[in-house]
Formats: sequence, structure tokens, C-alpha cells
Amino acid sequence: MLTVGSIVIRVDDLDRQVAFWTAALDYVPRGPEGGDDDTFALLRPKHGVGPNVSLDRWPAPLTLPPRIHLDLYTDNQAEEVRRLIDLGATEVPWDRKPADADYVILADPEGNRFCVIDTTWEPADPD
Repeated sequence: MLTVGSIVIRVDDLDRQVAFWTAALDYVPRGPEGGDDDTFALLRPKHGVGPNVSLDRWPAPLTLPPRIHLDLYTDNQAEEVRRLIDLGATEVPWDRKPADADYVILADPEGNRFCVIDTTWEPADPD
């Protein structure tokens, strides 16, 4: 049986991305004793629940739309979107997004996209 151990994001500015993602997810860096250096950082959940996020400083073109992205779940979407924007994220407009979507598309400080999903969302009653 396999489990997701770490999600790897290619970055340019490792320090800036470590600061953003640790604050965004309430994660902590594994630190240099775990093998991290100025080219790689593994971020782990502060409370031990969830997959790691690894940041790999490696030149890679940003592909839009991305082939893969994170969906981050919350029961307070508006508050979390504001908090993430205050940390340096930007909202990504998308003209095909449904008016009643349960997600907001954001990008981290380097343009890597992710969605903030409202776990309290319920579809409109079709009747």
C-alpha cells in the first residue's frame, strides 16, 4: 500500500517559499539536521497530520495551467483566502469558474497555483 509522503514544489527563492508555505500550512521545516540545505527544504505538519511539502530550488518553467495543484480544505474560506493573500498569495481569475464554485484559485509568491476549497459548501437545490 502506498501513501503520499511529500508533495514537491519547484521554486526559485527557497527562503521566501519556505516562509510562505510554513505560515500558510502551519508547517515547520525539517531543518539542516534532516539533510535540508540551500537547495531543498522538507516542510512537515507541526502537529504530525498530513503529507509533507518539499520545496526544491531548481530551475523549472512555470506551466499554466499547471498539470497538478494543491487543494487546501477549510471551513472558513473567506478568512483563509484573506490570510493567504496577506502572506503573499494572489487570487487567480478564471473566466470559466462557475458562479457558485466551492473553490478560490490562488497562486503562491512564485505563481504556483493552488485552490482553497470551502468544506461547508453545498450545491444549490435544483428544484
